[in-house]
Amino acid sequence: MKIKDITTCIEEIAPLNYAESFDNVGLLVGNYNTEVTGVLVTLDTLENVVDEAIEKHCNLIVSFHPIIFSGLKKLNGNNYVERVVLKAIKNDIAIYSMHTALDNSFQGVNAKICEVLGLQNKKVLIPQKNTIKKLTTYVPNNNAEKVRTSLFKAGAGSIGNYDYCSFNTEGYGTYKGNENSNPVIGEKGKLHTENETFMSVIFEKHKENSILNALFNAHPYEEVAYDIVPLDNMNQEIGLGMIGELAEEKSELDFLKFLKETMNAKGIRHSKLIGKPIKKVAVLGGSGSFAIHNAIIAEADIYVTSDIKYHEFYKAENKLIIADIGHYESEQFTKNLLVDILTKKFLNFAIILSNKNTNPIYYL
Repeated sequence: MKIKDITTCIEEIAPLNYAESFDNVGLLVGNYNTEVTGVLVTLDTLENVVDEAIEKHCNLIVSFHPIIFSGLKKLNGNNYVERVVLKAIKNDIAIYSMHTALDNSFQGVNAKICEVLGLQNKKVLIPQKNTIKKLTTYVPNNNAEKVRTSLFKAGAGSIGNYDYCSFNTEGYGTYKGNENSNPVIGEKGKLHTENETFMSVIFEKHKENSILNALFNAHPYEEVAYDIVPLDNMNQEIGLGMIGELAEEKSELDFLKFLKETMNAKGIRHSKLIGKPIKKVAVLGGSGSFAIHNAIIAEADIYVTSDIKYHEFYKAENKLIIADIGHYESEQFTKNLLVDILTKKFLNFAIILSNKNTNPIYYL
């Protein structure tokens, strides 16, 4: 098994196309064609994590956070990032990270928080823009079913809870090939009219290459006429944060106590209690101050996230409670999620959950 097999499995859940533009995701150290001896899954890649990988004979570290975030100009071992990269290279250990690609996944970081908190009816809090495209093509009527089926198999035509979605109408197309053409239908140098099906399907942008390959392989024409246009439509299954509902509402204090215990938080910094029962809960793993307004618009009773600054707590405006449980605490179950994904796919392969606590914050 090669590194590429492992990363392909992860990217089925968290395509790298959906990582935020500021992020650094993918294979940061190593080669996709390297044979894998074992996989160590961690939240952060630190020196002690690389040591653990060496000890447990794992030559691939799957790390949620990327150890290389901004550009490295030197590798002298003068800081923890350089030391980690040097040690990994010296010991032939690859490092792969997916970070905000998994944040934006409907089955990712925030879905795991919802699961741990027992939230139901979960929805994306901030759907990502520009993730949907539309393909339009023109196919001879006799070949329409074959082309349509091929596009569906490649992932086109999926909308929320529906698959095999397309729009089709019949008309006629015209063409005339020059002396270098080799028309499948008609003759070169002669104007030809063909009864065709106008076919339109939407697709998620990360599937574009596979969908175009399916189109070209199934379409009979030498030159395939098609259009691809980006859509402003929101994809409700790709984006940051989530909002869901408790099975039964709780008082503010009861929920905060439940939150602290369930998320193993050493403490919770929160805005003013407003005397309102908690039913709708918004969550966003990691730094989430930018989504306070989104949580308010979604009518959440409480917003669970981390890294809230002093003045940002005022943004609650007595409309909800902001609860800061800590950055590590909000993302701690991500590595369990990754282990679950990989072990279901690779049943008899060494997928190891790191036993290192990489939280850099300590409490007295």
